[in-house]
Amino acid sequence: MSQAEYRVRRATLDDLEVLVGLWEAMHLPAMELERRLTEFQVVETLDGQLFGALGMEISGRHGRLHSEAFSDFALADVLRPHLWERMQSVATNHGLVRVWTREKTPFWCHSGLHPATDAELKKLPEAWSTPPGDWLTMQLRDEEAIQASLDQEFTRFKEATREQTEQALRRARVLKYVATFIAIILAAFVVVVSLYLLKNRGLLVPPQP
Repeated sequence: MSQAEYRVRRATLDDLEVLVGLWEAMHLPAMELERRLTEFQVVETLDGQLFGALGMEISGRHGRLHSEAFSDFALADVLRPHLWERMQSVATNHGLVRVWTREKTPFWCHSGLHPATDAELKKLPEAWSTPPGDWLTMQLRDEEAIQASLDQEFTRFKEATREQTEQALRRARVLKYVATFIAIILAAFVVVVSLYLLKNRGLLVPPQP
C-alpha cells in the first residue's frame, strides 16, 4: 500500500472503540487516554480503516508526543512520518516553541529530536517532570525571540492604551470647560432676566381697578 493511500486526522468519538483496543494491546492506560481523546491524531486508509494513533499534550508553548500505537507494527515506519507531519502542523497552529517525547524508536531521533540537555530540561513543563525519565526534544521556534516580540507587542499595547486614555481625558476636559461656560452663560442670563423683572415689576403688574 502506497503512502498516498493514508490520511491523518483528529480522533473522534467514532474512533474510540478501535483506539481503546490499540491502547490495551500496547499496555497503555486506556481509561486515562480515553479521557484525553482530543489530544490524538489518527492515521487511516482512504476507506477509513484506522491503523495508528499518536497523542500530543500541550502545556503552555510546549507539546509532548505520547502514546503512539499501531495495529500492525510492520507499518509503523510508514505511518510515523504521516503522524509527525500532522503533529508539526498542530504545533504550528498552537504556536508551540518546543516538542518533547519519551518515545524511544529511532524514527524520532532521525526526525530532528535529540536527547535533552540539562539546560533544555530546565524548560520542561513542571507537569511532565515526574516521574523522571529520558527525554527527546526539538526546538521549533526561538522562545526568547518570541518572548521579546510579545514584550514589544505588550509595550505597544500599553502605549496605545495610554494614548487613548489621554485623548479621552482631553475630550472630557474640553467637555467640562464647554459645560462650565454654558452654565455660566445660563446663570448670567437668569441673573439678567431676574434683575430686569425686579426692576420692571411695577410695569408688569396690571393696575388695580
